[in-house]
Amino acid sequence: MDYIHNPQRLTKPLIRRAGVPKDESALQSRQDWSHIFREARWEEALELAAGGLSKLKGQYGPKSLAGFGSAKGSNEEAYLFQKLVRVGFGSNNVDHCTRLCHASSVAALLEGVGSGAVSNQVNDVENASLIMIIGSNPTANHPVGATWFKNAARRGAKLVVCDPRKTDISKHAWRTMQFNPDTDVAMLNAMIYTIIEEGLIDQELIKNRVNNFDALKENIVAYSPELMAPICGIPAETLREVAREFATTKSAMIFWGMGVSQHVHGTDNARCLIALVTITGQIGKPGSGLHPLRGQNNVQGASDAGLIPMMFPNYQRVDHDAAHAWFENFWDAKLDRKPGYTVVEIMHKITAPDSDPDKIRGMYIEGENPAMSDPDLNHARHALASLEHLVVQDIFMTETALLADVVLPASAWPEKVGTASNTDRMVQLGKKAIDPPGDAKPDLWIIQEIAKRMGLNWNYQGPDDGVAEVYEEMRKAMHATIKGITWERLERESSVTYPCLSPEDPGRPIVFDDHFATADGKARLVPADIIPANERPDTEYPFVLITGRQLEHWHTGSMTRRATVLDAIEPMATVSMNGEDMTQLGVIEGDVITVESRRGEVSIHVRRDDGTPHGAVFIPFAYYEAAANLITNSALDPFGKIPGFKYCAVKLSKGGHAAKLVGYGTNETVA
Repeated sequence: MDYIHNPQRLTKPLIRRAGVPKDESALQSRQDWSHIFREARWEEALELAAGGLSKLKGQYGPKSLAGFGSAKGSNEEAYLFQKLVRVGFGSNNVDHCTRLCHASSVAALLEGVGSGAVSNQVNDVENASLIMIIGSNPTANHPVGATWFKNAARRGAKLVVCDPRKTDISKHAWRTMQFNPDTDVAMLNAMIYTIIEEGLIDQELIKNRVNNFDALKENIVAYSPELMAPICGIPAETLREVAREFATTKSAMIFWGMGVSQHVHGTDNARCLIALVTITGQIGKPGSGLHPLRGQNNVQGASDAGLIPMMFPNYQRVDHDAAHAWFENFWDAKLDRKPGYTVVEIMHKITAPDSDPDKIRGMYIEGENPAMSDPDLNHARHALASLEHLVVQDIFMTETALLADVVLPASAWPEKVGTASNTDRMVQLGKKAIDPPGDAKPDLWIIQEIAKRMGLNWNYQGPDDGVAEVYEEMRKAMHATIKGITWERLERESSVTYPCLSPEDPGRPIVFDDHFATADGKARLVPADIIPANERPDTEYPFVLITGRQLEHWHTGSMTRRATVLDAIEPMATVSMNGEDMTQLGVIEGDVITVESRRGEVSIHVRRDDGTPHGAVFIPFAYYEAAANLITNSALDPFGKIPGFKYCAVKLSKGGHAAKLVGYGTNETVA
């Protein structure tokens, strides 16, 4: 990737110039930000960064600070970052991008099967006779996984694709279920109804290893395929056919993406998937089970390491007496018993009145870009600009960094040593290939330097800023899953799958074969009912907005849009519409339309995509010049606290003032 030594890399610590205000006008200063910041020495920048945080803590208390860590960094960085917030800041106000992607999936999985990780690895599709992909566009978002799916379909596995959008993977499908947006529960409950009504359940597994089946059975009586077909838009006979095949096939796996999780009912969506595999016995064996497809390279590892506000490492609740006492002893520190605030909640707490004892006034953000990734960006950007002290640690001048008081130049993945845990539960060791440019430093070093200046007596010894010693401490904190994966073993084997509890343990690619990871070893089924989106289309806002990624551009585009080849392939923000809706609006490809919600609007060029359903539009959220999240709704799932990025009401109008730039930071223009 040519972003590694891109000339736009941050190579010097930066401090905001005196008198330069923090407001959204800074977000337009993408190429020349020298009038906003001045270069500084590391000592000066670190003293200002840590000193500002310490001052706020001393003046307003520990709840006045919060931290966002990164799923693009290493396990060791995630572990140390959350430890810094809990021990140094004194609260649990720490989170990362899992809150915006799979938080609801993890909430449902922990509740239902006791583990937030996948039950089977992606390559286990080789053993699957049926593969269900729901709420995911793997060709664009998980191209390696998509190759496994396509190869499985070629050898005869039945591929079922469920999504409101018809995407490329549907070309390989046995059945495509293009259901109406926001009707996941209706469709899945209709399948569960069929399986129970027709006696296709796994009686033995339900009797011996499942709790709450009777409640599920009672709840499902109102969800026959015939009643749900008009709601979800899938014919009753198709719902029944797919349900029967899922229940009776030799082995079935479910893969899902953020189309399932990014809803106010995302946890309920995942609960239905858990029920589907459990009642049919399609779990705990080769070629079957549950696999939420992870987004960032280390979102699994960052979550495992405790980079979430309600959990210590390995998903031990901060308000659980035994877990709380264990970590207080382990870290030799007094810890807060109250779960912290999540990503979106933190933004609201920044703008809370001064009388609120939990008002957040200072933040430390490592490798996250909430000024682009949060919902309702007008509010999020206002919140970030309102902070009394903001420290940002990153490799590029992101939209968030432009609002900072101190910017610390960090390291890209090839420039450091560390581990990551991928979507398959594989702990992998990455080794340094090149040095960071200029005066940029490894993230692990920066976190420790901030900690020292906030009074923490950390002294991790060894090469590469003590990374092996940090890992070994993390391994002790996560002894229930990675006890057998020592640093020496990783150096020898490069990658080991967890759970792995002894040096001789090869690791378990398939789990739940004999028991679930719950307290009693049984799965817990949770009935789900139809809960509509926070806002629905109406006469004023008749369309649905769906957001997501493209193959070429990742998340907020802070890295991929700086890659010249990728930027050349997809240089311009577009909104996808089907041809019928384009005709009704009176536009053709390349025309500009304005997409407006109750929170904001963007003017953007039209792209025809007949896979986008009637009455809906799709906008990728990587483009600062047409930021989709200016429009999205910040309403949260009550369990996972994830915003409903995949559904909000919008209206469309022909025309508008779209960005003239084509490409990231170039001078090319469109007519």
